[in-house]
Amino acid sequence: MNQRDAAPAAAPPAGGAYQALDAAQAEDESIQHSLFGEILDWMLAPLLLLWPMSIAITYLVAKSIANQPFDHALEDAVTVVAQQLREVDGRVVSQLAGSAREILRADEVDHVYFQVLGPRGEMVDGDRDLPLPTDDEREKLRGAAVGFRNASMQGTPVRVAYTYVDLPAPTAADGAPAGTNTNTRYALVQVAETLDKRAGLANEIIKGVILPQFIILPIVLALVWFALARGLSPLAQLQERIRARRPDDLSPIDSRQVPEEISPLVGSLNDMLGRLAQTIDMQKRFIADAAHQMKTPLAGMRMQSELALRQVDPGEIHRSLEQLAKSSESATRLVNQLLALARAENQPHAGAPLAETDLVVLARDTVRDWVQASFAYEIDLGFEPPAQPDARVVIGANALMLRELLSNLIDNALRYTPPGGSVTVRVLGGGAAPAVLEVEDTGPGIALAERARVFERFYRILGSSATGSGLGLAIVREIAQQHGAEVEIFNNPHSPLRRNPGSLFRVSFPPPVFDDHDAT
Repeated sequence: MNQRDAAPAAAPPAGGAYQALDAAQAEDESIQHSLFGEILDWMLAPLLLLWPMSIAITYLVAKSIANQPFDHALEDAVTVVAQQLREVDGRVVSQLAGSAREILRADEVDHVYFQVLGPRGEMVDGDRDLPLPTDDEREKLRGAAVGFRNASMQGTPVRVAYTYVDLPAPTAADGAPAGTNTNTRYALVQVAETLDKRAGLANEIIKGVILPQFIILPIVLALVWFALARGLSPLAQLQERIRARRPDDLSPIDSRQVPEEISPLVGSLNDMLGRLAQTIDMQKRFIADAAHQMKTPLAGMRMQSELALRQVDPGEIHRSLEQLAKSSESATRLVNQLLALARAENQPHAGAPLAETDLVVLARDTVRDWVQASFAYEIDLGFEPPAQPDARVVIGANALMLRELLSNLIDNALRYTPPGGSVTVRVLGGGAAPAVLEVEDTGPGIALAERARVFERFYRILGSSATGSGLGLAIVREIAQQHGAEVEIFNNPHSPLRRNPGSLFRVSFPPPVFDDHDAT
């Protein structure tokens, strides 16, 4: 079979992508806000909004309180004037003495007016200009002895107290002519005063309540500022402790030195530090192991090159060059696998989407790429599609990484299977059945105690003569985890050799989930 051409390299990101990234970072910086300022705003804004409302309510309450004593005085004055009304010879007269009139008008601040009207609206006594109550005001007075209303006297606002006095109807015994109306009659009595004293008392009440607020409010603002700064000081202390740490100090932060509300944040930071420390340790071990593994092929290459330089026999030089080529091939393979593992580990961080992928097509094409290598190993490499004709087994996958997974499984099977054996790649599933990828060989198999460790980096089974770096199955596990797949190892149930139980690697995939714009 012909080998397929390699996939083209990904194009570098356009300059617009970097501009968009810079714009996003600038936007993130522009929306950054101060926690201190936000809390202060939420505390002071309601206070500053409620303060004018409090002043307005206080003013209304003060006016109501100021009205009460003066209304009582007006009510007493109306009652006194009403008690002085008499009807003489069919005429209503007021018997208000001169001293009483002087007392009534003796207020030095407010002007006091009074008025007495007879049952026919005739003027009996007092000031003619005092306005009369309306029909609605007369209706409101029903059931009450004295009513109150606000009016205007000669352009000046006044408070009026008024009442209606029942007058007995005249009878024939009183000399009333025949045909006289005998219904109950009423005389109107009104007493009014200006509002100067009321306004003065209300202002005094407001001054007594509001002026202390002007002194208390700045003190409250200062106390809020101080309390907020004191309450947020643990955050500043935590920041200083973190800044004072050495760059390589990833030990957990002591959560006992922070308030209870910050403990969840510190706990999350400690979890992140723990994961970061674990990742750094893994990278350090990986670099150390990779450096150690690279020493062997590099040392071999150096030794063979020096040996070739000392040889004069063409045959010996040729053998040294052959060994040098083998060491170079081993080093190249090791470097390629290290790069593949690094690419697999960094793939989740790159956020690569999973696209709709036909596992049958991908497996068939990958097997074709390894046909020539199987001839060199003298191994029969085969592919078995699902039992249903033209079946499609669709999964969500990164096709490039999935080809890397299958290539490592095939490479591992070819290296450990003796000449004359067979390696079979099989795809199961389709329709409602889950997708499964299997690679089986007729090699020596893997003991149960070793199956969990063969996925570790650079791990090699003791006693194995096969060449390799011990990275292939680590790459398989990493890529499978990215796809949410599970890798299992079994003995090959189809192995014909009793002494070689063979191995069966089974990769089970979850149901596919695609991005709409990535589906093909």
